[in-house]
Amino acid sequence: MTPDGVPQRTGNNLDPWYANYAERAAGFAASEVRALFAVASRPEVVSLAGGMPYVSALPQELITSAFEQVMREQGPVALQYGSGQGIPALREHIVEVMSLEGIRGSVDNVVTSTGSQQALDLVAKLFLDPGDVVLAEAPSYVGAMGVFRSYQASVVHVAMDDDGLIPEALRQTIAHLRGQGRRIKFLYTIPNFHNPAGVTLSAERRPEILEICRSNEILVLEDNPYGLLHFDEPAPHALRSMDAEGVIYLGSFSKTLAPGFRVGWALAPHAIREKLILAAESAILSPSSFSQLVVSEYLSQADWRGQIDAFRGVYRERKDAMIEALGEYLPQLSWTNPNGGFYVWVTLPDVLDSKQMLPRAVRELVAYTPGTAFFADGRGRHAIRLSFCYPTPDAIRLGIRRLATVVNGELDLLDTFAGTGPLQLPDRPGIEPAPPTDLK
Repeated sequence: MTPDGVPQRTGNNLDPWYANYAERAAGFAASEVRALFAVASRPEVVSLAGGMPYVSALPQELITSAFEQVMREQGPVALQYGSGQGIPALREHIVEVMSLEGIRGSVDNVVTSTGSQQALDLVAKLFLDPGDVVLAEAPSYVGAMGVFRSYQASVVHVAMDDDGLIPEALRQTIAHLRGQGRRIKFLYTIPNFHNPAGVTLSAERRPEILEICRSNEILVLEDNPYGLLHFDEPAPHALRSMDAEGVIYLGSFSKTLAPGFRVGWALAPHAIREKLILAAESAILSPSSFSQLVVSEYLSQADWRGQIDAFRGVYRERKDAMIEALGEYLPQLSWTNPNGGFYVWVTLPDVLDSKQMLPRAVRELVAYTPGTAFFADGRGRHAIRLSFCYPTPDAIRLGIRRLATVVNGELDLLDTFAGTGPLQLPDRPGIEPAPPTDLK
C-alpha cells in the first residue's frame, strides 16, 4: 500500500501486473497438450499427441452447401445475436442425436454452448467454490482439470481399470474425503472411450456408480464427446439415460462433425438448466447463431449417421495400425486397446519418465503426450497417451517405430549405467509411482 491507501503495483520483471491478478488466475497454466502443438505442427514430426479429428473425411461439398443455404435463406438471422439457450431447431437435432445413446431428453433442457468445453466451464462456475472437491478418474481429461483448477477446486482421482471407474474405489474415496470434512461437489467422468485411458465404463458398473453418487448426494457430470465413435460394439447407454435428475450430460459436434464450428451442448435437470442459461448469457450473451444454423442445416440435409459410420471406419483402421505397430516395435510395454474414440494409453517401465523423455522423442521426430498431463497430483510419469485419430496408418507406424527408438535407447542407456546411481531416476516422495498398470 502507498501512504494514501492505494494498492501498490509490485509485479515482476516479466509481468508488471503480476500482483494485480485475482487468486484464481494462479489456476491458469499452459497444458502439456497445448505446449506440444507448436512442435507437432512441424511437417516432419509425426504427432501422436493431439486429439484432432480427421476432418478431411467430411464431405466438403455438403459442408459448403450448408454454408450457402444458411446465408441464402437465413443470412440476417445467422449474423445476428441469438438466444442464450441456443437455436431451437438445432436443439431438436441434438435430442435426436442423444437418442442413439438411450437418452430421452427434452428440447427445453438442452443448452447449446461454444463447444462442450464452455459447457464444462459453466457447470464449474455454477458449482465450485474455492476448496471444493471434484472427483475424477485416474487419469482424467487435461482440459477439465484446467477448468476445475481455475475455480480453485481440488481434483481427487478415483482408480479405474479395464472396465472403467471402480465402484469400491469411489465408495472409499468418498468416505475418506467426508471423514476429512471436505465438500464434494460432483463426479466428473468420461464413461465412453475415455480420454486419455481409452477404456469404457461397463454396463454392469453404470447403475452402481449412479447409486453411489445418488446415496451420497453427489452430482454426476458425464462428458461424452466420443460415445458414437465406436468400432465393434456400441458403448452402453449413457449414464444420463438412467438418471435424469442426478446427471448433467455434455455433448459435442467437435468429434462427430468438426471442432471448428465450436458447437456443443449440456442436457441438465430443469433447475440447473435455468442457471446454465443465465451463466452462458453472462459469459458470451449467446452462442454463435451462424455456427448453430450451419450445423443444423447439415444435420437436416446430410446423411450424418452415415458420416459417423465413415469416421468409425477411418479411426478403426488407424487404431488397428497403432496396436499392430506397438506389438511389433514395443512388445515389452502394455497398453489399452480401445473399442472407440481416439486414444491408446501406454504404460512404460518404471525406470522411464515420459515427461523427461519427450525432448528426445521430438528430436526423433515423434510427439506424444506425457501421462503427467492427465493427473492433478503429479502421477503419470510412467505413462503416455498416444492419439491415432489424425495421422495416416503409415504415419502411425512410422511414429511408433521412432518412439521405439526413443524408448529402447533410454532403456539401453539405463541398462549400461545400471548401479552407478546418478542416472537412476529418483523416487518422488508422496507421489504414486505410476497410473494403473492393469489398463491393458
